[in-house]
Amino acid sequence: MLFNYSNYLNHLLGWLCLLSLLLCGSRSILAQSGSSTQKFTISGYVEDAATGEKLIGANVYIPSLDVGASTNNYGFYSLTVPSDSMYLSVSYVGYQTSNFELNLTKDVSLNFTLSEGTALETVEIIGEKAVKIEEKVQMSEVNVPIKQIQEFPAILGEVDVLKTLQLLPGVQSGTEGTSGLYVRGGSPDQNLILLDGVPMYNVSHLFGFFSVFNADAITNVSLIKGGYPARYGGRLSSVLDITLKEGNMKEFHGEGSISAIASKLTLEGPIIKDKASFMISARRTYLDVLYAPFIAAANASDQDFDLSLQLYFYDLNGKVNYKISDQDRLYFSVYNGKDRFGVKTDETFDGGRIQGEAGLDWGNTIAALRWNRVWNGKLFSNTTATYSRYGFRLGATSIYEEDGEREAYAGIYNSGIRDWTLKTDWDYIINPQHYIRAGANVTMHQFTPGATNFEIQEGGEDLLDTTLGTSQIYATEYLAYVEDEMTFGKFKANVGVHASAFGVGSKTYYSVQPRIGLLYKLPKDVALKASYAQMQQYINLLSNEGIGLPTDLWVPSTQNIAPQTSWQVALGVAKTIKDVEFSVEGYYKSMDNLVSYREGANFLFSFEDSWESQVTQGIGESYGVEFFAQKKEGKTTGWIGYTLSWSNRQFDEINGGRWYPFTYDRRHDISIVVAHEFNEKWSIAANWIYGTGRSITLPVAKYSALVPYFDGGWAYSVERAESKNAFRMSSYQRLDASVKYYRPYKRFDSWWIFSVYNAYNHLNPFFIQTGYDDTTGKEVFREYGLFPIIPSVAWKIKF
Repeated sequence: MLFNYSNYLNHLLGWLCLLSLLLCGSRSILAQSGSSTQKFTISGYVEDAATGEKLIGANVYIPSLDVGASTNNYGFYSLTVPSDSMYLSVSYVGYQTSNFELNLTKDVSLNFTLSEGTALETVEIIGEKAVKIEEKVQMSEVNVPIKQIQEFPAILGEVDVLKTLQLLPGVQSGTEGTSGLYVRGGSPDQNLILLDGVPMYNVSHLFGFFSVFNADAITNVSLIKGGYPARYGGRLSSVLDITLKEGNMKEFHGEGSISAIASKLTLEGPIIKDKASFMISARRTYLDVLYAPFIAAANASDQDFDLSLQLYFYDLNGKVNYKISDQDRLYFSVYNGKDRFGVKTDETFDGGRIQGEAGLDWGNTIAALRWNRVWNGKLFSNTTATYSRYGFRLGATSIYEEDGEREAYAGIYNSGIRDWTLKTDWDYIINPQHYIRAGANVTMHQFTPGATNFEIQEGGEDLLDTTLGTSQIYATEYLAYVEDEMTFGKFKANVGVHASAFGVGSKTYYSVQPRIGLLYKLPKDVALKASYAQMQQYINLLSNEGIGLPTDLWVPSTQNIAPQTSWQVALGVAKTIKDVEFSVEGYYKSMDNLVSYREGANFLFSFEDSWESQVTQGIGESYGVEFFAQKKEGKTTGWIGYTLSWSNRQFDEINGGRWYPFTYDRRHDISIVVAHEFNEKWSIAANWIYGTGRSITLPVAKYSALVPYFDGGWAYSVERAESKNAFRMSSYQRLDASVKYYRPYKRFDSWWIFSVYNAYNHLNPFFIQTGYDDTTGKEVFREYGLFPIIPSVAWKIKF
């Protein structure tokens, strides 16, 4: 009965939100038709003056009317205001604020350009009403300027977007050094990660120590942890929206860097000046190159044995931007990345030879073709066709030759997911009081949950050639949404409905998800915010708790596996004091139909007919309070974040059906991040992190058992745990620091970056193992770290 009631309430709230949208839209249209004051629309794009790059989230503000607008994800804005003479103030973080005088007597299209640099004090006063945190109805959202991300310390000199996001309140990392995101008690698969609007299913390089996002190729990073607008769906815990650079429309430029582990190069420039541009960025590690001399020396010492290693990852980003007309723009973006870890051996002996190869590789490929159109000053559309593929392969082969006879053995495991999507999004800006968004899309999914192929050849004949595991699964996902961001004096609201359907086999799931965001302006410009959102997720990541290896399996909801669902409510206050944004938020999130392996199950090494027999479903909850203070501009930038949170889960077939802490439940989480520019040449940055230790399961007793085996028996040791995740590792803390030195040359600019990771060499536990105390001889648990203090140096150039 409880489940049915929840479903009923879900649908009721959805229809109420839809009704409110219709009523508010009708009210706005009636108000416009009944108004005697003639109104006109100002619309266009805001761009970087030097590159032509669109600026996302730039502010266009009219001080005399106290109204403004922000550019959307494609740099477009629209303002409908009464006919009059007026000043416009256009601003963006890290750019000089510009002011324009306009006598508005008709609808006009105005594209604004902004230059990088610090705004003059007088201009700051004029533009001080640019949209601040207390004026944004969207809560639980953090935007970190990409230039700020590039300033912070990085492990082995490699700037990493996801590692920076891990420093935000409500966001936690997985194990030491990894780039996974655990947002407000959620799992990595519950994050909708978009690169130029295309979902990515695995964002880890080098087993999670680096992410796939090359900061040199990125122009915007936005993370939403709750209060999701209706335009986003398909995940429970967060939306990470990352936008690639469009390419310089004005002139050719490049930048590159060499660090202790990787090199990268980014090139951009006009194909046709002010008409078409390109951007291409590549990165590759060279562990295989560094190891090559040692491998060559080892091979030289043994003429009969040859060893070669493949240890690298690479990624490639590309984008082409074409301005068809003032109304139409076309974009094509691609990403391809791969990790390869393997070994090859070749051994010869009298009359024979043995060749072997083993390894694993995984990677992503995505592509997007996007068409933007400005239909008129109020109506903007974006139509996109996308492709996304993630694949994982683990295999080993062996070839044995002797006296003319040949035997070959091979075992290969494959897993992955492919998507084909067509979507359309529409922005209708009626006036500054109503911003309506609507859209729909359809996605074709192809899942390969995991299949193992075995081959055996002897004397040129196939003795075995078979595949075990689950065959491919096809599914179709549909969604449609509508939302309206409304302003009524001191009150703002974003009300929307997200509807979705998922068809797999003979089963179809439906969902109507209401989304509500509210803001009320209290005295002294303090904003009181609240939000409520329901989410539904049709695809699941099966993973074992522990080190985040890419052997995890993506699987769909089926007739036996229900979709994951959640609802989240949040309440908070926000205020900007001078140039520092302050916010405090409390939240509660409830999750249902979470998917996990049964205790002891692992589909990778199981040859059951169905992966569904290996999993179970349960519920979870997460709640907490987050404090955040952020400074984005000036010589000193950074933030302070603190999270107090609880995250628990319950499965009938795990832990005896009792509730237990999620493995990444972290009671306290503190981060302090600071960057300071002394002068044009010297700058420093540092971050300090503290977090409660990770929850783990440890045995509390051990005994021996006798197991019958043929005609005898053998004894073995059995460990018994009292409760799942009942213990915690030691607390996590780390200090990173960097110094940057800038030196200009005639043809290029250069930077030397000296950084240190884990500056005071604190042992942060990566795993726990049992051992024996040297003095007492008793069995004890020992924590082992992964990274000691790691100094590094990197060299970067721009030309």
